[in-house]
Formats: sequence, structure tokens, C-alpha cells
Amino acid sequence: MSYFRITLIRSAIGLPAKSGNVLKALGLRKRMATVFHPVTPAVAGQIMKVKELVAVSEVDEPLTKQEIHQERVPDPGFYVESKAQDLSK
Repeated sequence: MSYFRITLIRSAIGLPAKSGNVLKALGLRKRMATVFHPVTPAVAGQIMKVKELVAVSEVDEPLTKQEIHQERVPDPGFYVESKAQDLSK
């Protein structure tokens, strides 16, 4: 079974209440929040109503909250291959 991975990119502030209600129905309350829904025509219709506000991709299985958090952890920018030798001896 495949799932839609839906991430809220833009806020619905200033848009008609209908757009905000669709986002609430999808479970999106904050920007950059991600939810997973099974691929169904009903969910596809909801996504089409707010397509300008969300980023959608199709995945094979939903990720857990911890896995989503690990994806968002930035690269440290450096790696320690080995420690320098102590020259004071």
C-alpha cells in the first residue's frame, strides 16, 4: 500500500476559511509539519484544494515521528577521522 507524504510549506493565513479547514482535515497545523495518508481519491481531492500550500510525494510506507526528526537533523559539516597525537611527551 502506498501513502501520500504531505508537508505544509506555506501558511493559510489570509486565504479563505475553506483552505484552512482542508488543512485541518489533513492534520496539518504548523508549517513544515509532515503527515502521511493512504492514497485514496478523497485524500487526493483534498490535496488538490490546497496544492499551492503543500509539497506532496508518494512513499511506500509512512515514517515514524522519530524517523522524520532524524531526516531533519542537519549534517554537522565536519567529521573527525582520527585524533592528533599528543606532542607534549
